[in-house]
Amino acid sequence: MPHASLPPAQRRTILGEGVAVGVATGAYGISFGAVSVAAGLSVLQTCALSLLVFTGASQFALVGVVAAGGAPISGALTAILLGSRNALYGLRMAHLLDFHGWRRAAAAHVLIDESTAMAVNRPTTAEARLGFLTTGIAVFVLWNLATLAGALAGTALGDPRTYGLDAAVGAAFLALLWPRLADRRHQVVAVLAAAVALGLVPLTAAGVPVLAAAGVALLAGLLTGRRTAA
Repeated sequence: MPHASLPPAQRRTILGEGVAVGVATGAYGISFGAVSVAAGLSVLQTCALSLLVFTGASQFALVGVVAAGGAPISGALTAILLGSRNALYGLRMAHLLDFHGWRRAAAAHVLIDESTAMAVNRPTTAEARLGFLTTGIAVFVLWNLATLAGALAGTALGDPRTYGLDAAVGAAFLALLWPRLADRRHQVVAVLAAAVALGLVPLTAAGVPVLAAAGVALLAGLLTGRRTAA
């Protein structure tokens, strides 16, 4: 086992931290389940998204586009753009975790913000693997259970517009992104992306403004990366 050499106290600490992050993050799946059903997806479709896609922000983006009347393909493209950051995580984590074969493929499915954060600063491969796997699996299991609970609760409520749940998609997505706005650069990008999206709302079909806003973020990332490299 990759963490067999770790002292018991250190192993317990890492396990506790991973499970704690899993509980805090996984519980938010209730919101996704509810807003997804409110957007018009079935319970089965909602649960399939959490099982197969499992990238919180991308899932909220997809159901947000669908809720606004956009085509599913627009929602899927938006989700792919937001989820592309995970590929960048993979470039760093592949060397750090040193998984091979089917283990690397399996680990890729739980490569998310939280599992990456719990592994990237560990000084050894054993610690990084334990932090990554504990957090990733904890979030995955609890997120999916919470998604099912939220979807069933949303279905039981009936017409979501009666309770204002049709507006919950945007609110939940904003809450998910809010912690990332502490950095001034992120604030500027968010304002520019929002301005572009709002400007396109009366001119384009539903879903296009979200894609354009994502394009603003990607362009900002490319320009910032070039400046840093220079």
